[in-house]
Amino acid sequence: MAVWGLGGRLGLRGGVGAGGLLCPRFQSHRPQGVQDGDGSQSSLKTPKIPKIYTKTGDKGFSSTFTGERRPKDDQVFEAVGTTDELSSAIGFALEFIAEKGHPFAEELRKIQCSLQDVGSALATPRSSAREAHLRHAVFEAGPILELEQWIDKYASQLPPLTAFILPSGGKGSSALHVCRAVCRRAERRETEKELTAKPPSTPLRDRLPLALQRSGTCYLLSRWVRQTLMWPSS
Repeated sequence: MAVWGLGGRLGLRGGVGAGGLLCPRFQSHRPQGVQDGDGSQSSLKTPKIPKIYTKTGDKGFSSTFTGERRPKDDQVFEAVGTTDELSSAIGFALEFIAEKGHPFAEELRKIQCSLQDVGSALATPRSSAREAHLRHAVFEAGPILELEQWIDKYASQLPPLTAFILPSGGKGSSALHVCRAVCRRAERRETEKELTAKPPSTPLRDRLPLALQRSGTCYLLSRWVRQTLMWPSS
Protein backbone atom coordinates (compact mmCIF):
# COMPACT_ATOMS: atom_id res chain seq x y z
CA MET A 1 0.00 0.00 0.00
CA ALA A 2 1.42 3.37 -0.88
CA VAL A 3 2.04 5.81 1.91
CA TRP A 4 2.33 9.56 1.87
CA GLY A 5 5.17 11.71 3.07
CA LEU A 6 7.50 14.42 1.87
CA GLY A 7 7.10 14.88 -1.82
CA GLY A 8 4.29 12.34 -2.22
CA ARG A 9 4.13 8.56 -2.01
CA LEU A 10 6.95 6.78 -0.19
CA GLY A 11 6.42 3.16 -1.11
CA LEU A 12 4.30 0.04 -0.58
CA ARG A 13 2.84 -1.06 2.75
CA GLY A 14 5.22 0.68 5.07
CA GLY A 15 6.14 4.07 6.36
CA VAL A 16 7.94 6.18 8.87
CA GLY A 17 7.58 5.04 12.45
CA ALA A 18 8.53 6.55 15.79
CA GLY A 19 11.65 8.66 15.85
CA GLY A 20 11.72 8.84 12.05
CA LEU A 21 12.61 5.15 11.72
CA LEU A 22 11.12 3.07 8.95
CA CYS A 23 8.47 0.57 9.94
CA PRO A 24 9.79 -3.01 10.31
CA ARG A 25 8.34 -4.14 6.99
CA PHE A 26 10.47 -1.53 5.25
CA GLN A 27 13.76 -2.08 7.03
CA SER A 28 14.88 -4.89 4.73
CA HIS A 29 15.07 -2.51 1.78
CA ARG A 30 18.60 -1.64 0.73
CA PRO A 31 19.62 2.02 0.51
CA GLN A 32 19.49 3.51 -2.96
CA GLY A 33 22.63 2.75 -4.91
CA VAL A 34 23.64 -0.34 -2.92
CA GLN A 35 23.86 -3.57 -4.90
CA ASP A 36 23.91 -7.13 -3.58
CA GLY A 37 27.41 -8.06 -2.43
CA ASP A 38 28.79 -4.55 -2.86
CA GLY A 39 28.01 -2.16 -0.04
CA SER A 40 30.88 0.12 -1.06
CA GLN A 41 28.83 1.55 -3.91
CA SER A 42 26.71 3.50 -1.43
CA SER A 43 29.42 6.16 -1.25
CA LEU A 44 29.50 6.53 -5.06
CA LYS A 45 25.88 7.57 -5.52
CA THR A 46 24.07 10.33 -3.69
CA PRO A 47 20.45 9.43 -2.83
CA LYS A 48 17.93 11.80 -4.36
CA ILE A 49 16.22 13.79 -1.63
CA PRO A 50 12.64 14.81 -2.46
CA LYS A 51 11.83 18.49 -2.10
CA ILE A 52 9.46 19.53 0.66
CA TYR A 53 7.82 22.05 -1.64
CA THR A 54 6.19 20.88 -4.89
CA LYS A 55 3.99 23.91 -5.72
CA THR A 56 1.30 21.49 -6.92
CA GLY A 57 -1.05 22.52 -4.09
CA ASP A 58 -0.64 26.28 -4.32
CA LYS A 59 -4.09 26.68 -5.87
CA GLY A 60 -5.86 24.83 -3.06
CA PHE A 61 -5.98 21.34 -4.61
CA SER A 62 -4.14 18.12 -3.78
CA SER A 63 -3.87 14.68 -5.39
CA THR A 64 -5.20 11.40 -4.06
CA PHE A 65 -3.32 8.13 -4.49
CA THR A 66 -5.36 7.53 -7.66
CA GLY A 67 -4.20 10.84 -9.15
CA GLU A 68 -7.55 12.58 -8.72
CA ARG A 69 -7.32 16.29 -7.87
CA ARG A 70 -9.56 17.48 -5.04
CA PRO A 71 -9.85 20.63 -2.89
CA LYS A 72 -7.66 20.58 0.19
CA ASP A 73 -10.73 20.74 2.44
CA ASP A 74 -12.21 17.59 0.86
CA GLN A 75 -13.33 14.87 3.29
CA VAL A 76 -10.58 12.59 1.98
CA PHE A 77 -7.84 14.97 3.09
CA GLU A 78 -9.64 15.79 6.34
CA ALA A 79 -9.64 12.06 7.19
CA VAL A 80 -6.04 11.58 6.04
CA GLY A 81 -4.89 14.64 8.00
CA THR A 82 -6.62 13.55 11.20
CA THR A 83 -5.05 10.10 10.88
CA ASP A 84 -1.65 11.76 10.52
CA GLU A 85 -2.43 13.88 13.59
CA LEU A 86 -3.17 10.70 15.53
CA SER A 87 0.18 9.20 14.55
CA SER A 88 1.90 12.42 15.66
CA ALA A 89 0.07 12.33 19.00
CA ILE A 90 1.18 8.72 19.53
CA GLY A 91 4.75 9.70 18.68
CA PHE A 92 4.55 12.46 21.31
CA ALA A 93 3.18 10.02 23.90
CA LEU A 94 5.97 7.58 23.03
CA GLU A 95 8.55 10.06 24.31
CA PHE A 96 7.03 9.91 27.79
CA ILE A 97 6.47 6.15 27.60
CA ALA A 98 10.10 5.48 26.64
CA GLU A 99 11.32 7.87 29.31
CA LYS A 100 9.60 5.81 32.01
CA GLY A 101 10.55 2.47 30.45
CA HIS A 102 6.97 1.24 30.07
CA PRO A 103 6.76 -2.12 28.24
CA PHE A 104 4.36 -1.24 25.42
CA ALA A 105 6.40 1.18 23.30
CA GLU A 106 6.63 -1.39 20.51
CA GLU A 107 2.86 -1.81 20.47
CA LEU A 108 2.43 1.94 19.95
CA ARG A 109 4.98 1.89 17.12
CA LYS A 110 3.02 -0.90 15.45
CA ILE A 111 -0.12 1.22 15.69
CA GLN A 112 1.76 4.07 14.04
CA CYS A 113 2.75 1.76 11.18
CA SER A 114 -0.85 0.57 10.76
CA LEU A 115 -1.92 4.21 10.54
CA GLN A 116 0.30 4.58 7.46
CA ASP A 117 -1.79 1.87 5.78
CA VAL A 118 -5.02 3.50 6.93
CA GLY A 119 -3.94 6.83 5.49
CA SER A 120 -3.11 5.21 2.18
CA ALA A 121 -6.51 3.52 2.02
CA LEU A 122 -8.25 6.81 2.83
CA ALA A 123 -6.32 8.48 0.00
CA THR A 124 -7.70 5.86 -2.44
CA PRO A 125 -11.28 6.99 -3.23
CA ARG A 126 -13.29 4.27 -4.94
CA SER A 127 -14.78 6.80 -7.36
CA SER A 128 -11.45 6.99 -9.21
CA ALA A 129 -9.72 3.79 -8.10
CA ARG A 130 -8.82 0.97 -10.44
CA GLU A 131 -8.72 -2.64 -9.34
CA ALA A 132 -4.95 -2.38 -8.84
CA HIS A 133 -5.50 0.47 -6.38
CA LEU A 134 -8.21 -1.35 -4.45
CA ARG A 135 -6.04 -4.44 -3.97
CA HIS A 136 -3.72 -2.31 -1.85
CA ALA A 137 -6.58 -0.93 0.25
CA VAL A 138 -7.71 -4.23 1.77
CA PHE A 139 -7.46 -4.82 5.52
CA GLU A 140 -7.34 -8.23 7.14
CA ALA A 141 -8.45 -9.34 10.59
CA GLY A 142 -4.92 -9.84 11.96
CA PRO A 143 -4.28 -6.28 13.22
CA ILE A 144 -7.69 -6.14 14.90
CA LEU A 145 -7.09 -9.43 16.71
CA GLU A 146 -3.66 -8.24 17.81
CA LEU A 147 -5.12 -5.04 19.27
CA GLU A 148 -7.76 -7.06 21.11
CA GLN A 149 -5.03 -9.26 22.58
CA TRP A 150 -3.16 -6.17 23.81
CA ILE A 151 -6.34 -4.80 25.37
CA ASP A 152 -7.04 -8.09 27.15
CA LYS A 153 -3.42 -8.31 28.33
CA TYR A 154 -3.32 -4.90 29.98
CA ALA A 155 -6.95 -4.95 31.14
CA SER A 156 -6.21 -8.12 33.13
CA GLN A 157 -3.61 -6.14 35.12
CA LEU A 158 -6.05 -3.41 36.16
CA PRO A 159 -8.68 -3.27 38.90
CA PRO A 160 -12.36 -3.09 37.83
CA LEU A 161 -13.43 0.37 36.68
CA THR A 162 -16.10 1.81 39.00
CA ALA A 163 -16.24 5.45 37.88
CA PHE A 164 -15.39 7.78 35.02
CA ILE A 165 -11.75 8.78 34.79
CA LEU A 166 -10.74 12.36 34.10
CA PRO A 167 -7.95 12.63 31.52
CA SER A 168 -4.88 12.98 33.73
CA GLY A 169 -2.50 10.69 35.62
CA GLY A 170 0.93 12.02 34.75
CA LYS A 171 2.54 12.98 31.45
CA GLY A 172 2.37 9.55 29.81
CA SER A 173 -1.21 8.83 30.82
CA SER A 174 -2.38 12.32 29.83
CA ALA A 175 -0.65 12.07 26.45
CA LEU A 176 -2.38 8.73 25.81
CA HIS A 177 -5.73 10.32 26.64
CA VAL A 178 -5.00 12.90 23.93
CA CYS A 179 -4.28 9.99 21.55
CA ARG A 180 -7.61 8.41 22.49
CA ALA A 181 -9.50 11.65 21.81
CA VAL A 182 -7.75 12.27 18.47
CA CYS A 183 -8.44 8.64 17.52
CA ARG A 184 -12.15 9.15 18.16
CA ARG A 185 -12.11 12.23 15.93
CA ALA A 186 -10.30 10.25 13.24
CA GLU A 187 -13.07 7.64 13.46
CA ARG A 188 -15.70 10.35 12.93
CA ARG A 189 -13.85 11.85 9.96
CA GLU A 190 -13.34 8.44 8.40
CA THR A 191 -16.96 7.42 8.91
CA GLU A 192 -18.21 10.71 7.47
CA LYS A 193 -15.96 10.33 4.45
CA GLU A 194 -16.94 6.72 3.75
CA LEU A 195 -20.69 7.07 4.31
CA THR A 196 -20.96 9.99 1.88
CA ALA A 197 -18.69 8.44 -0.76
CA LYS A 198 -20.08 7.80 -4.24
CA PRO A 199 -20.02 4.97 -5.08
CA PRO A 200 -20.50 3.76 -1.49
CA SER A 201 -17.31 2.50 0.10
CA THR A 202 -17.32 -0.97 1.62
CA PRO A 203 -13.87 -1.14 3.28
CA LEU A 204 -15.21 0.91 6.23
CA ARG A 205 -16.49 -2.29 7.82
CA ASP A 206 -12.90 -3.56 7.77
CA ARG A 207 -11.24 -0.40 9.09
CA LEU A 208 -13.76 0.89 11.65
CA PRO A 209 -13.23 -2.01 14.11
CA LEU A 210 -9.49 -1.34 13.77
CA ALA A 211 -10.03 2.32 14.66
CA LEU A 212 -12.28 1.46 17.59
CA GLN A 213 -9.71 -0.95 19.01
CA ARG A 214 -6.95 1.64 18.60
CA SER A 215 -8.82 4.12 20.78
CA GLY A 216 -9.61 1.33 23.24
CA THR A 217 -5.93 0.45 23.39
CA CYS A 218 -4.95 4.07 24.12
CA TYR A 219 -7.57 4.22 26.87
CA LEU A 220 -6.42 1.00 28.52
CA LEU A 221 -2.77 2.01 28.34
CA SER A 222 -3.52 5.40 29.89
CA ARG A 223 -5.19 3.58 32.80
CA TRP A 224 -2.25 1.18 33.04
CA VAL A 225 0.25 4.05 33.24
CA ARG A 226 -1.85 5.79 35.89
CA GLN A 227 -2.04 2.60 37.94
CA THR A 228 1.69 1.92 37.57
CA LEU A 229 2.53 5.39 38.88
CA MET A 230 -0.01 4.94 41.71
CA TRP A 231 -1.74 8.13 40.60
CA PRO A 232 -4.89 8.79 42.70
CA SER A 233 -8.21 8.31 40.90
CA SER A 234 -9.97 11.45 39.73
